[in-house]
Amino acid sequence: MANNWTRAETILAFNLYCKIPFGRIDQRNPEIIALANRLGRTPGSVSYKLANLARLDPALRKRNIAGASHGSKMDEEVWNEFQGNWDALAYESEILMSQPESVPIEDLTVFPEGGMRESLVKARINQRFFRAAVLAAYESQCFITGLAVPELLNASHIVPWKSDAKNRTNPRNGVCLNRLHDVAFDIGLLTITPKLKVRLSPVIEKRSSEPAIRDFLMRYKDAPLRAPRRFAPDPEFLQYHNDVIFQGR
Repeated sequence: MANNWTRAETILAFNLYCKIPFGRIDQRNPEIIALANRLGRTPGSVSYKLANLARLDPALRKRNIAGASHGSKMDEEVWNEFQGNWDALAYESEILMSQPESVPIEDLTVFPEGGMRESLVKARINQRFFRAAVLAAYESQCFITGLAVPELLNASHIVPWKSDAKNRTNPRNGVCLNRLHDVAFDIGLLTITPKLKVRLSPVIEKRSSEPAIRDFLMRYKDAPLRAPRRFAPDPEFLQYHNDVIFQGR
């Protein structure tokens, strides 16, 4: 196989980059080994490709975390394609990832949507990608409480699914929350400010004397949160949630 990575290969690599925690980008990772076997490349090559993609991540650069120092124009093109329309590229990458290993990479294709059923299938596929990417970014820990039981965690949209089609599967439009705080966030009983602090709605604060409210919600009022190692929530999305979703009055 030629050394140059094709667009399809790079999309598959980006899909995996989104789904594994940054600290697990290692050639011994079984998921990296599996993709390497699929592509006919070495695990070291795939691991290095993921590190090349990491160098383009603004959230990592902001924290002075560098990926590999060199990369290709194709890396940048695929990265920008995802940023321009996460919904479309997440779907394309998931379909490519799911096709049989017997199909050569260069023959992989994505069929267009053809009706309501296909749209529902696309939505389920993209929701699966979004959950995997957000949980990986937060290393499967609740952003507010630190709870680390994946079965009790949700990938919470900051800007609702219906409100921004292009960013439905953008990991920066999500935060990892336990199921209680996910519901509270979804209906605006709590929000997270662009400076990453928890705000509670007056609806909750009026009931602060109740033990359960105090234990599960009030204790986190104004709590500062630490951004994930990558795909930190976009401040503009958080501002939208504060302005539009949050029950602040």
